[in-house]
Amino acid sequence: MLPLVALIAVGAALSACTATAPEPTETALFSDEDEAFAAAEATYRAYVDALNAVDLSDPDTFEDVYAWTTGDLNASDRKGLSAYHADGVVVAGDSVITILEPFDISDSLDAVQLAACVDISDVNVFDSEGDSLVDADRPDFQQTTVTLEESTNSETGLLVASISPRTDGTKCG
Repeated sequence: MLPLVALIAVGAALSACTATAPEPTETALFSDEDEAFAAAEATYRAYVDALNAVDLSDPDTFEDVYAWTTGDLNASDRKGLSAYHADGVVVAGDSVITILEPFDISDSLDAVQLAACVDISDVNVFDSEGDSLVDADRPDFQQTTVTLEESTNSETGLLVASISPRTDGTKCG
Protein backbone atom coordinates (compact mmCIF):
# COMPACT_ATOMS: atom_id res chain seq x y z
CA MET A 1 0.00 0.00 0.00
CA LEU A 2 2.89 2.33 0.69
CA PRO A 3 4.01 2.34 -2.92
CA LEU A 4 0.51 3.44 -4.06
CA VAL A 5 0.48 6.28 -1.50
CA ALA A 6 3.95 7.31 -2.60
CA LEU A 7 2.85 7.23 -6.25
CA ILE A 8 -0.19 9.40 -5.48
CA ALA A 9 1.97 11.85 -3.53
CA VAL A 10 4.49 12.08 -6.38
CA GLY A 11 1.65 12.53 -8.90
CA ALA A 12 0.09 15.27 -6.80
CA ALA A 13 3.44 17.00 -6.44
CA LEU A 14 4.06 16.84 -10.18
CA SER A 15 0.61 18.14 -11.04
CA ALA A 16 1.29 21.22 -8.91
CA CYS A 17 4.28 22.01 -11.10
CA THR A 18 3.10 23.53 -14.31
CA ALA A 19 5.35 24.29 -17.18
CA THR A 20 5.73 27.96 -17.80
CA ALA A 21 3.80 29.02 -20.85
CA PRO A 22 6.01 30.01 -23.72
CA GLU A 23 6.18 33.71 -24.30
CA PRO A 24 3.86 34.76 -27.09
CA THR A 25 5.69 35.34 -30.30
CA GLU A 26 4.70 38.17 -32.55
CA THR A 27 3.37 36.92 -35.80
CA ALA A 28 3.44 39.04 -38.89
CA LEU A 29 0.10 40.48 -39.85
CA PHE A 30 0.77 39.61 -43.48
CA SER A 31 1.96 36.27 -44.75
CA ASP A 32 3.99 37.71 -47.62
CA GLU A 33 4.88 40.89 -49.50
CA ASP A 34 2.01 40.54 -51.98
CA GLU A 35 -0.51 40.47 -49.15
CA ALA A 36 1.14 43.49 -47.48
CA PHE A 37 1.15 45.46 -50.73
CA ALA A 38 -2.51 44.60 -51.38
CA ALA A 39 -3.42 45.90 -47.92
CA ALA A 40 -1.33 49.04 -48.53
CA GLU A 41 -3.09 49.69 -51.83
CA ALA A 42 -6.53 49.21 -50.26
CA THR A 43 -5.60 51.55 -47.40
CA TYR A 44 -4.28 54.33 -49.62
CA ARG A 45 -7.28 54.09 -51.99
CA ALA A 46 -9.62 54.35 -48.98
CA TYR A 47 -7.69 57.41 -47.78
CA VAL A 48 -7.97 59.14 -51.18
CA ASP A 49 -11.68 58.24 -51.36
CA ALA A 50 -12.14 59.76 -47.88
CA LEU A 51 -10.36 62.95 -48.98
CA ASN A 52 -12.55 63.15 -52.08
CA ALA A 53 -15.66 62.83 -49.87
CA VAL A 54 -14.67 65.71 -47.57
CA ASP A 55 -17.10 68.62 -47.41
CA LEU A 56 -15.12 71.40 -45.74
CA SER A 57 -18.35 72.95 -44.45
CA ASP A 58 -19.09 69.73 -42.50
CA PRO A 59 -16.33 68.63 -40.07
CA ASP A 60 -18.07 65.27 -39.59
CA THR A 61 -16.81 64.36 -43.09
CA PHE A 62 -13.22 64.73 -41.87
CA GLU A 63 -13.48 61.69 -39.60
CA ASP A 64 -13.02 59.15 -42.41
CA VAL A 65 -9.77 60.90 -43.41
CA TYR A 66 -8.49 60.74 -39.83
CA ALA A 67 -9.46 57.06 -39.58
CA TRP A 68 -6.99 56.17 -42.37
CA THR A 69 -4.00 58.12 -41.01
CA THR A 70 -1.57 57.97 -38.12
CA GLY A 71 1.19 60.04 -36.55
CA ASP A 72 2.30 63.31 -38.11
CA LEU A 73 0.06 62.89 -41.16
CA ASN A 74 -2.98 62.52 -38.92
CA ALA A 75 -1.99 65.67 -37.01
CA SER A 76 -1.34 67.55 -40.25
CA ASP A 77 -4.66 66.50 -41.77
CA ARG A 78 -6.50 67.54 -38.60
CA LYS A 79 -4.82 70.94 -38.57
CA GLY A 80 -5.24 71.55 -42.30
CA LEU A 81 -8.86 70.47 -42.60
CA SER A 82 -9.84 72.43 -39.49
CA ALA A 83 -8.13 75.57 -40.82
CA TYR A 84 -9.82 75.22 -44.21
CA HIS A 85 -13.17 74.79 -42.46
CA ALA A 86 -12.58 77.87 -40.29
CA ASP A 87 -11.54 79.94 -43.32
CA GLY A 88 -14.59 78.93 -45.37
CA VAL A 89 -12.49 77.23 -48.05
CA VAL A 90 -14.27 75.10 -50.67
CA VAL A 91 -12.76 72.21 -52.63
CA ALA A 92 -14.17 71.12 -55.97
CA GLY A 93 -13.21 68.04 -57.99
CA ASP A 94 -11.66 64.72 -57.14
CA SER A 95 -8.14 63.36 -56.99
CA VAL A 96 -7.69 60.21 -59.07
CA ILE A 97 -4.98 57.62 -58.47
CA THR A 98 -3.45 56.81 -61.85
CA ILE A 99 -0.48 54.70 -60.77
CA LEU A 100 0.06 52.82 -57.53
CA GLU A 101 3.04 50.47 -57.33
CA PRO A 102 5.07 48.71 -54.64
CA PHE A 103 8.10 50.79 -53.70
CA ASP A 104 9.57 49.27 -50.53
CA ILE A 105 8.63 47.02 -47.64
CA SER A 106 10.19 46.31 -44.25
CA ASP A 107 11.57 42.85 -43.58
CA SER A 108 8.95 42.33 -40.87
CA LEU A 109 6.15 43.36 -43.28
CA ASP A 110 4.94 46.02 -40.81
CA ALA A 111 5.75 49.07 -42.97
CA VAL A 112 5.08 49.46 -46.67
CA GLN A 113 5.90 52.18 -49.16
CA LEU A 114 4.00 52.77 -52.37
CA ALA A 115 4.95 54.86 -55.38
CA ALA A 116 1.86 56.85 -56.34
CA CYS A 117 0.77 59.13 -59.11
CA VAL A 118 -2.36 61.12 -58.43
CA ASP A 119 -4.14 63.21 -61.05
CA ILE A 120 -5.23 66.44 -59.35
CA SER A 121 -6.02 68.35 -62.55
CA ASP A 122 -9.75 68.51 -61.73
CA VAL A 123 -9.20 69.66 -58.14
CA ASN A 124 -9.63 73.34 -57.35
CA VAL A 125 -9.57 75.07 -53.99
CA PHE A 126 -11.45 78.33 -53.46
CA ASP A 127 -11.26 80.84 -50.64
CA SER A 128 -14.38 82.23 -48.98
CA GLU A 129 -14.58 84.93 -51.69
CA GLY A 130 -14.61 82.31 -54.47
CA ASP A 131 -11.07 83.00 -55.66
CA SER A 132 -8.89 80.02 -56.55
CA LEU A 133 -6.07 79.24 -54.14
CA VAL A 134 -4.40 76.88 -56.63
CA ASP A 135 -1.13 78.10 -58.08
CA ALA A 136 -1.43 78.51 -61.85
CA ASP A 137 1.83 76.54 -62.23
CA ARG A 138 0.66 73.55 -60.19
CA PRO A 139 1.34 70.31 -62.08
CA ASP A 140 -1.63 68.13 -62.98
CA PHE A 141 -0.08 65.12 -61.24
CA GLN A 142 1.41 64.53 -57.81
CA GLN A 143 4.25 62.02 -57.79
CA THR A 144 4.61 60.74 -54.22
CA THR A 145 5.91 58.06 -51.91
CA VAL A 146 3.23 56.88 -49.51
CA THR A 147 4.42 55.25 -46.28
CA LEU A 148 2.00 53.01 -44.41
CA GLU A 149 2.49 51.46 -40.98
CA GLU A 150 0.90 48.48 -39.28
CA SER A 151 -2.04 49.32 -37.03
CA THR A 152 -4.59 47.30 -35.13
CA ASN A 153 -6.94 50.29 -35.53
CA SER A 154 -7.39 49.67 -39.25
CA GLU A 155 -9.56 47.14 -41.03
CA THR A 156 -6.72 46.63 -43.55
CA GLY A 157 -4.04 46.38 -40.86
CA LEU A 158 -2.28 49.53 -42.10
CA LEU A 159 -2.63 53.30 -41.79
CA VAL A 160 -1.10 56.05 -43.93
CA ALA A 161 1.79 57.55 -41.94
CA SER A 162 3.31 59.94 -44.47
CA ILE A 163 3.13 61.18 -48.03
CA SER A 164 6.20 62.78 -49.50
CA PRO A 165 7.21 64.08 -52.94
CA ARG A 166 9.07 61.64 -55.15
CA THR A 167 11.28 62.42 -58.12
CA ASP A 168 12.56 58.93 -58.94
CA GLY A 169 10.85 55.93 -60.48
CA THR A 170 7.71 55.91 -62.58
CA LYS A 171 6.84 59.27 -64.07
CA CYS A 172 3.30 60.54 -63.79
CA GLY A 173 1.24 61.89 -66.65
